[in-house]
Amino acid sequence: MAAFGDIYKGKSNVYDGESIKSERPAMPAKIDWTEKVKGMLKAELKRRNLTYSDLVEKLSKIGIEDTEVNIRNKIARGGFTAVFFVQCLEAVGVKELRF
Repeated sequence: MAAFGDIYKGKSNVYDGESIKSERPAMPAKIDWTEKVKGMLKAELKRRNLTYSDLVEKLSKIGIEDTEVNIRNKIARGGFTAVFFVQCLEAVGVKELRF
């Protein structure tokens, strides 16, 4: 006998007085891509013991002129371009990046 409230899309989920719980796979956690990329860049700087000032200097050596304040703001915001990300990685000498 079906119990009240145990009907979904016109079908009962109660059989012989026992409720059947459908197991749904867990939804993957929503990924904050901005935070992920920002964290990757900050981790590479940290691994090399580099400051934002050092990054500005290294970027200037490959022809990218920017100020420490602008770099700090870009990284803090996390919404920088892929070009900026690759420029930073190149400037600090990253040859391989693991996800």
